[in-house]
Amino acid sequence: MKIETVYNFLDSLSPFELQEEWDNSGLIAGSMQDEIENISLSLDLDSDTIAKADKKTLFVVHHPLIFKSIKKLDYSKYPTNILKTVIEKECAIIAMHTNIDKTHLNRFVLENVLGFKALKNEGFVCYFETDKSFDELALYVKNKMDNIVIKTVSAAKKIKKVAFCTGSGGDLLNKIDADCFISGDFKYHNFVEAKENNMAVIDVGHFESERYFPHMLGEHLKNFPLKVIITDCKNPFEYK
Repeated sequence: MKIETVYNFLDSLSPFELQEEWDNSGLIAGSMQDEIENISLSLDLDSDTIAKADKKTLFVVHHPLIFKSIKKLDYSKYPTNILKTVIEKECAIIAMHTNIDKTHLNRFVLENVLGFKALKNEGFVCYFETDKSFDELALYVKNKMDNIVIKTVSAAKKIKKVAFCTGSGGDLLNKIDADCFISGDFKYHNFVEAKENNMAVIDVGHFESERYFPHMLGEHLKNFPLKVIITDCKNPFEYK
């Protein structure tokens, strides 16, 4: 099957034109007319994944392997070490990043992992309602996401309206209209801002909230006439 066929299907599912200006979603490596024999879905493309892959594999990943221009091809360093193997194995890479965040991933994690019903979706943010205390909500989220490590800014009030965003949501904090914001990668000054503005925050981590990408996309490709492999990437962080 030609890459173009898969690309067009993914584009119809979540148009690449929806990506942010700074993003690099789309075909990262390969040609539209290249033939591929199977598809691998993963959050990231790392050394282990490409080493184990068969030739002519199309990797559909969430995080683009290349964000900025590459000015030096040092094959001992990331990401050109991976690109070298991709080329040698006649593989290809398509990234679905901010486009799939907006159309599918946030809602999928909110509804299928956390079990809440999304009331509305505004860009990267899904809103839902609950009637839990902050401690109840924080514990519920922690357990639903496999007892992950969380960081919080608590609020001494009942939580009614909640905003949710996978990945890194700290820069969206001042745009959130809710009692609580659940996301990842909050910086110190984000926590200070939230506390001063009496907004509750639950930081569930970047990897922890986006690791569901391959399983989400796999649901849409389960009837595709090619073998689709779902790869569970490892968290680059280790907690001691």
